[in-house]
Amino acid sequence: MSTTSAKRTEAMRREIAKWDPQLVERTMTVLRPFLKLYHRSEVHGLERFPKGGALVVSNHSGGLFPMDVPVFALGFYEKFGYDRPVYTLSHDIVLTGPTADFFIRNGFIRANHENADEALRSGGVVVVFPGGDYDVYRPTFAENKIDFDGRTGYVKAAINAGVPIVPVVGIGGQENQIYLSRGTGLAKLFRLDKLLRAKILPISIGFPFGLSAVLPVNIPLPTKIVMEVLDPIDIGRQFGEEPDIGAVDAHVRSVMQLALDDLAAARRLPVIG
Repeated sequence: MSTTSAKRTEAMRREIAKWDPQLVERTMTVLRPFLKLYHRSEVHGLERFPKGGALVVSNHSGGLFPMDVPVFALGFYEKFGYDRPVYTLSHDIVLTGPTADFFIRNGFIRANHENADEALRSGGVVVVFPGGDYDVYRPTFAENKIDFDGRTGYVKAAINAGVPIVPVVGIGGQENQIYLSRGTGLAKLFRLDKLLRAKILPISIGFPFGLSAVLPVNIPLPTKIVMEVLDPIDIGRQFGEEPDIGAVDAHVRSVMQLALDDLAAARRLPVIG
């Protein structure tokens, strides 16, 4: 291993080791009234959750204000306590600036295979949103569609670490505004892919400013958010010693879509739930 690689690995280990259960508990205590009263959050199916390391694979909702992580984390910690860390693979921008240490101590780690492998092998629960920004800004007409934009790296991460995939689906978060478009054409027009490495410039309608292209920032509506934990997927047992990545990905998305369809069918009204 080169000196640069060794330093990088050590930096990631320090990042994971910074998880602070006392701070996490305080953070959850502060967030709980907001999540339970404003979003009336619910997490079902946690009794299915396996022991040891696990890769949670979820759809991503809410645009600029996604609540998937705090809703899932609150439910998980209330069920299992604060002895088992929940890590979230995150964009580098979340882990820069004066708030970086706060997020790292709450379990946010840089999204790369080395970090995921280190956290999973340590016995941690790692949350990943394969669809990323592409998913979190999906248009309202496709709000209940599982779409990872063809990304399958999460399957390799689970295989490499030898852990199960735990699919989780959420509904309600994408109702906090009306999402019109991801704005991929606008992003290219303004060369955001070159300037900011951004492939989208999402267009939405919300409160109180109406039409928004990220700015001005609208306030998310108090939509009811429900998440469902599905049965763990043991890749080796279900797909053999040399699993086909595409087949595993298709299976994960299929069971998630069926579960999301069920949640959508049970939902009476947008926002109200």
